[in-house]
Amino acid sequence: MSQESAEISLEKISSLCKRRGFIFQSSEIYGGLASTWDYGPLGAELKRNIKDSWWKTMVLERDDMVGLDAAILMHPDAWRASGHLENFTDPLVECRECNRRFREDHLETTDCPECGGELSEPRLFHLMFKTHMGPVEEDAAVVYLRPETAQGIFVNFSNVVTSTRKKLPFGIAQIGKAFRNEITTGNFIFRTREFEMMEIEYFVMPGDDERIHEEWKKDCLDWYYNLGVTKDRLRLRQHEGDELSHYAKDTWDIEYQFPWGWGEIQGIANRTDFDLKAHMEMSGERLTYFDDASGEHVVPYCIEPSLGVDRAVMTLLVDAYTEEETETASGKKDTRVLLKLHPSVAPVKVAVLPLSRNEKLTPLARKVYDDVRKSRFIEGLVQFDDAQSIGRRYRRQDEIGTPLCVTVDFDSLEDDMVTIRERDSMTQTRVYITELEQIVADKLNV
Repeated sequence: MSQESAEISLEKISSLCKRRGFIFQSSEIYGGLASTWDYGPLGAELKRNIKDSWWKTMVLERDDMVGLDAAILMHPDAWRASGHLENFTDPLVECRECNRRFREDHLETTDCPECGGELSEPRLFHLMFKTHMGPVEEDAAVVYLRPETAQGIFVNFSNVVTSTRKKLPFGIAQIGKAFRNEITTGNFIFRTREFEMMEIEYFVMPGDDERIHEEWKKDCLDWYYNLGVTKDRLRLRQHEGDELSHYAKDTWDIEYQFPWGWGEIQGIANRTDFDLKAHMEMSGERLTYFDDASGEHVVPYCIEPSLGVDRAVMTLLVDAYTEEETETASGKKDTRVLLKLHPSVAPVKVAVLPLSRNEKLTPLARKVYDDVRKSRFIEGLVQFDDAQSIGRRYRRQDEIGTPLCVTVDFDSLEDDMVTIRERDSMTQTRVYITELEQIVADKLNV
């Protein structure tokens, strides 16, 4: 019996992540730094696989997309033009009793949710991290860590159009770090001050924006569906008028049902022509598109699908986490913990397991491991695991989401066959070593 998402605790997820090398508290040996996290060996693979999946789907498989990797530090006028210096704030309240701080718009009570004390009047708290460029800390040297990747795309619009000769509609995609000095953080890696974004600015002719906005809502949902995310744990929610950002005509969020409730994992906004016009006014440069049909320069509208990599990681971990009641060989009840990750994002694709460390068995097991690891048919991390009993190793690989285990036993020395064990069903199939690469590749490319 699988455990439902609502029953999964953050404690279980975070414990598994630390135990198996997915995610560690940053600077842990010094007591940690609040809301900062380090991705361990398996976490780094999972994160990279998620980014690769998104890039493959949104960029490589489309002919209307190009990529960009803009600098984190930008001229301060870029943030002045975009409205971030003036508008990128949240309402902050502070408890007069316990001194805890909260976002006023996230509170469901007028009293402190921690101690019941009186809250202060709200004041606006700026979310951008400020630093200085150069040796002198003065106003002229102020720069900001970017709170989003979008502005790097907008200021490069003309460069991309000129160099790629793309015709509308087309998009510019980017994956990169962003920073927000959030008032409140929490829920593990869901809300942090340092994070990665996967963002697209899709430029369209004015008048086509609403139709294309609808198309992108479907395309974004399909990406989650294709990774196996449970459909009834996803929903679309439209922003109310008072929620809309200063640049947005319409915004929809994709939300996932986490253990603590529904949480936003992606925004799909219609930014109109706000950003290009704002940068033109501030810079004096022309950021327009020449429309051959009308013979006129136009300022395109922009549809923005934007999601956090870390929230995607959180979504997939929660959705994949499963507890099943099983029975041991002796008839005892047992609980099997596994991550039912889609093979394309699983950090380890295949684990090769010799039945024992017997000196006669090890050379063949190592050869099988090397063949699978170096195979041109199998993309991703392959692990060799010979520590502890075979049952414990199966459980360990289940817990980290490995789709397939390949067991080399003493019969393998005689019949040149190995056993493939599948994570979800625990089905075991005997196959010839000469056919192993292709069979494994076929099972992974589901």
